Amino acid sequence: MLFIVTQPPIKDVVAVVNSSEDTVEMLRQCLVTHGFTSVVTAHINHFKTGEHDFPKFVRTHEPAVIIYDISIPYEKNWTFLKLLLDSESIRGRKIVLTTTNKKRLDELVGPTDALEIVGKPYDLEKIVDAVKSAIGKP
Repeated sequence: MLFIVTQPPIKDVVAVVNSSEDTVEMLRQCLVTHGFTSVVTAHINHFKTGEHDFPKFVRTHEPAVIIYDISIPYEKNWTFLKLLLDSESIRGRKIVLTTTNKKRLDELVGPTDALEIVGKPYDLEKIVDAVKSAIGKP
């Protein structure tokens, strides 16, 4: 995938948290090529297993926006996200939710603002736009 940077650097830190290594890297590269100079990444399973501490990750990197993926099993991962959001270090932070099946996620947990991502370039543009909107950048 080739992205061309057409905007000035954006210094706000963006955290990409996903269960797929390929998706983490794809989103990181996309954000960097769109001018984001500080992109940190993590894998959801590392937080679930206790290998890494999510609140500590957030305190360390101070992301302006967290891109967080809700994957299968949706209900379980939604519940895990809700637990994470109760942490003091995460409250008030901007979250951009992604999923590979928004319709199914919404059926199970109710309506969400999640963005569906299947890896096509236009899907990535929606995520970049959502991140820019969350931090107040045009």
